[in-house]
Amino acid sequence: MQKQELKAGIVGSGFAARFHYEALQRVYSARVEIVGAYSSTREKLLQFAGPRGINAFANLDELIGAVDIVHVCTPPVTHEPIVVAALQQHKGVIVEKPFTGYFGDGSSGFNGDLFPREEGLEQALQSVGRMLEAEKGSRGRIMYAENWVYAPAIQKERELLQKTGAQILWMHGEESHSGSHSSAYGQWKLSGGGSMMGKGCHPLTAAIYLKHVEGRARDGQPIRPQTVSARTHAITRGKNFQNRGHIRTGYKDIEDFALLHVVFSDGTIADLFASELVMGGVHNWIEVNTTNHRSVCNIHPNNAMQAYTPDEDYFKEVYVVEKTETKQGWSFMSPDEAWFAGYQHEMDAFYRNAVYADHIESNSSLAADVIATIYAGYLSAERKGAEVEIAVL
Repeated sequence: MQKQELKAGIVGSGFAARFHYEALQRVYSARVEIVGAYSSTREKLLQFAGPRGINAFANLDELIGAVDIVHVCTPPVTHEPIVVAALQQHKGVIVEKPFTGYFGDGSSGFNGDLFPREEGLEQALQSVGRMLEAEKGSRGRIMYAENWVYAPAIQKERELLQKTGAQILWMHGEESHSGSHSSAYGQWKLSGGGSMMGKGCHPLTAAIYLKHVEGRARDGQPIRPQTVSARTHAITRGKNFQNRGHIRTGYKDIEDFALLHVVFSDGTIADLFASELVMGGVHNWIEVNTTNHRSVCNIHPNNAMQAYTPDEDYFKEVYVVEKTETKQGWSFMSPDEAWFAGYQHEMDAFYRNAVYADHIESNSSLAADVIATIYAGYLSAERKGAEVEIAVL
């Protein structure tokens, strides 16, 4: 049977746009034609589109009109209007994480350290609500591009939950490294938060997703997060921080460390960590403790390959692993980093859904739960860890 052809368009021209483009080369459930891209920065757009032989669209509406699926690969502050515009034209939309958030009052002097977190929570929930409402009125669907959901280790845990009937009792996980790729990261008005938002969204999504899976397997309804207690810290902005130049600094008004304690509606729990304070590459993992098994899902690093060199100059032209500070000595060399991280798997799943109307594992409901939990977490951190209820949207 001939595969259905779908036309894709990418909004953005940075890091996320590049890995979306590469992941689309590994989609097997449909024939994907990448029609082109749009970016508000024309120079960067041409640098992205030119070498790949795709069109550089002059405006967003033209791109949306020319494609079946829109890839939103821009900073979180821009997500809502792009997603809504795509849904209004009844297009499928793959939106990068974090989904949306609160990005200030629009003033040039906005400071993320100073605004009331209750206001941030309210505004973030309203943004999510507008996106969900747009989806209700559209033939298009939101596909939340959280690669952790589609990482092979997480999908294997999904299988374990569905086939064993296990109840998850406690999860703990982390995403940390030594600083973000994005130039927008570090300013609340562009990123919507610091480590809790930019790093914590990943293990948090995995934890919530697995409870959704458990609930659907048992009685057809996802188990949702109910309350959160959280703390945040800005270590590298503190007066006692001693900078040795190995981790990123210069954050304006965000935290560089966060922890969340989440209680689900069935009384089970998850503890999740996120920071910019960890050297040696990306540290992505989640441990799942259940009534009939225990699993440790190592996304990065993993020991699929380990390599040693006495001098990093030998590996000058070799990609080792994301965010490592040095290639000298022993390293966990990922033979296919995108495969372990789930990038190609999520794209193939999304396009399979577009063709066959399959269930979307990482959908708007999951994205809504994540944002509601994160901003309730920021309110909890403002209250020095007091428990805060999570809105169910």
